[in-house]
Amino acid sequence: MSVWRNLGERTVYENRWVNVAMADVELPDGRHLDHTVIRLRPVAVATVVNEANEVLLLWRHRFITDAWGWELPSGGTGAGEDPAVAAAREFEEETGWRPGPMKLLLAVDPMPGISTSHHRVYWSDQAEQVRAVPADDFESARREWVPLSTVPDLIARGEVRSANAVAALLMLHHLRIGSARA
Repeated sequence: MSVWRNLGERTVYENRWVNVAMADVELPDGRHLDHTVIRLRPVAVATVVNEANEVLLLWRHRFITDAWGWELPSGGTGAGEDPAVAAAREFEEETGWRPGPMKLLLAVDPMPGISTSHHRVYWSDQAEQVRAVPADDFESARREWVPLSTVPDLIARGEVRSANAVAALLMLHHLRIGSARA
């Protein structure tokens, strides 16, 4: 079996959000290379699908890529925090809606070749609006219930750019709409 072996790392930068290291990696043929490793806290992601098969999405600008797009509420989990609880908390803080019981939809590692970023996506089929203006309203320009049926077109037009949102929305589209057509 050919595997890459991490023979050791040295931290080149660290703060409370991220650790960037250089790893001494031995390739299967014995060669060595320096490889960047980005370590991040696990991420909890949440969405709600209502009775009309609409999902509550955030329309936001990302300054790093200078792009606008639809995203799902998400955030880092605290040490020892249950990711389902973190997902529900983030959803409420960013939308003003309190989700019902959260169910695991999927887990995804968006950049496993360079990062430990692990995303757990949860969903619920019920929510109650508890605030007209979300606690973290600065996180998005607007929040809208978007029909799941439009998800493939939104993705094709580049309006959903986040890897976790693309995966989750396509999975929900398949589960709620795709299987109904079959």
